Amino acid sequence: MNTLHRIFALVVKELLAILRDKKSRFVLIGPPLAQLIVFGYAATFDLNNIPVAVYNEDSGAVSRALIARLAGSPHFNLMGYIERDAQIAPLIDNKDVLMVLHLGPRFSADLKRGKTASAQLIIDGRNSNTALLALGYLRAIVTDFNIDWAQRHGKPGPPATLQMRPWYNANLLSRWFVVPGIVGLLTLVVTTIVTGLSVAREREAGTFDQLLVTPLRPVEILIGKSIPGILIGLIEGSFIIAMVVFWFEVPLRGSLGALYLGMFLFLLSAVGIGLMISSLAVTQQQGILGAFLFLVPAVILSGFATPISNMPEAVQYLTLINPMRYFMVILRGVFLEGDSYALLFDQYWPMAIIALVTLSLAGWLFRRRMN
Repeated sequence: MNTLHRIFALVVKELLAILRDKKSRFVLIGPPLAQLIVFGYAATFDLNNIPVAVYNEDSGAVSRALIARLAGSPHFNLMGYIERDAQIAPLIDNKDVLMVLHLGPRFSADLKRGKTASAQLIIDGRNSNTALLALGYLRAIVTDFNIDWAQRHGKPGPPATLQMRPWYNANLLSRWFVVPGIVGLLTLVVTTIVTGLSVAREREAGTFDQLLVTPLRPVEILIGKSIPGILIGLIEGSFIIAMVVFWFEVPLRGSLGALYLGMFLFLLSAVGIGLMISSLAVTQQQGILGAFLFLVPAVILSGFATPISNMPEAVQYLTLINPMRYFMVILRGVFLEGDSYALLFDQYWPMAIIALVTLSLAGWLFRRRMN
């Protein structure tokens, strides 16, 4: 019972030290909220309002119908019409438009006669990803136009058509993919920084030696310094999950218990890493630098923005020791796929092993620095 009282007293002390410090309160509230808004609205793979110009040499109704489909799409912003070839290059060169759609003078006539009608697309390829996305959007519009034209005029449609049915994200909104990952990103940042500063704060303030002469054993000190990070991480993560569901309207289809089990194991891993950093750091500045030295590669190698399968094979093996890699799978699995405990078991046990190893190493480093 005395052990629990001592640990509880240390936990209260740590929480008060964090909450009384204005800088610590700002770190806990300001940056996570700002990053949530920035990532939620700015980090998107979707393209909207793509500037496009039309060079239409055809006066028929068919060409006007195709242009109307283009103008009515939420992905495109029709900037205007051009009247001669010489106007195309300046628009592309100056980035006034991303693409120019050119319809020849016989576009409508050829379609009405059952012939193949050609359309030319001039697109700015300096940003290949943007160009490919825009090309895909326009290709979908033209394909729908072709099928609709064939049906209305009793003509055979294309020899084969692709019927697409996206699973888990029917509207193909990239926000549904990006925003759940922010839960893991911000939780890792806050937890790592809080625990990364815990021991360093004691050393810098000169209270570390006082802590050593208390009845607390090293393992009790580690537990007392771990619990505040886990509590803060759970509160921070719960707030972000609520924002993801109610503000950004991302569906939560799976088990909430499965999500929180994954979050708890992830926080144990993050706390272990943070305490390792804190045990090595002498000042809070070193603790912050050590935390960010870990955070940047951890985020890059987590699959948050780029698929792990696209990384070099050696780097893919390196991601296996990154706890955020597994938590990303849990987050997206629970939010979008409706995963349960059984389906996520392969993500739980690696994080449990990482937590065990990092907490053990943190304890060893802590005892070594004490001696």
